[in-house]
Amino acid sequence: MRNDGHVSAEDLENYETEMELALYREYRDVVNLFAYVVETERRFYLANHVDLQVRSAAGEVYFELRLADAWVWDVYRSARFVKSVRVVTFKDVNVEELAKADLQL
Repeated sequence: MRNDGHVSAEDLENYETEMELALYREYRDVVNLFAYVVETERRFYLANHVDLQVRSAAGEVYFELRLADAWVWDVYRSARFVKSVRVVTFKDVNVEELAKADLQL
């Protein structure tokens, strides 16, 4: 921050970079707690339960996505763990099951 109290573009960029890095570290720490990775046009989620339904109304096809026990990739959310999420979208949805590491004895 400059001495006159204004935030420079560089300060803002550094802050955003630090927030993204902290979010990535959190993701790395929690990804093993979840079974699925879900991507929509607006968000990235980790979840343990995914229900994806293809719907249509007035000739338009859309997707209704319900997630339970989820984590949301969003720098600006104070609470990223959520009990349930409902997403309605006309865009593509990608759902991938995460591979579980082999048990080590």
